[in-house]
Amino acid sequence: MLATLNQWDQDLFLLLNGWHHELVDPVMAFVSEKWVWIPLYAVLLFLIFRKLGWQGTLWTLLAIGVLITMSDQFASGFLKPTVARFRPCRTEALGELVHIVNGHCGGKYGFASSHAANFFALATFMSRFLQKPSWTIALFGAAVLTAYSRVYLGVHYPADVIFGALIGIVFGSLIWYSYARFIGPLLSKPALPPPFSDQNSGS
Repeated sequence: MLATLNQWDQDLFLLLNGWHHELVDPVMAFVSEKWVWIPLYAVLLFLIFRKLGWQGTLWTLLAIGVLITMSDQFASGFLKPTVARFRPCRTEALGELVHIVNGHCGGKYGFASSHAANFFALATFMSRFLQKPSWTIALFGAAVLTAYSRVYLGVHYPADVIFGALIGIVFGSLIWYSYARFIGPLLSKPALPPPFSDQNSGS
């Protein structure tokens, strides 16, 4: 069963990774860089400050810091050395079939993707915080694009990024619930929705 699932994952990887073009290569390499998203983080920081002020911003940044640390360490610190699944670009059986951009491959193991885990964790938390459908679409769209770029670049299998995304969503939901339940009442500007409230309509 596991061998069959692994074969399906490799086949899907070869299909997705095989859809490449020299004009798209630098775009995907750019998207995959963590520093590229600094402007987005700056905008989110501004929105947090505008909503909660300095005290609320510090508490929120602390919660996000804990969130990213947990998702990153679970994906990279625990799963990668435990599962020990080689990245596609380091799998000898695939050989020249893997499309690699700029000769970059990353570390030895790839399950699960910390890029996907961290971005989906942030997207889950901030979509609940902002309560705006447009922001939910933008955040998860950016997360999906980043996850796809990892497959395109040949450094992760589809299962790596799918499980990374699930890890991020789980941790993002757990930290959001804890944040809204315990930190929300302490803020000088109580502007947080209940942990499981429906998202409000808006642009």
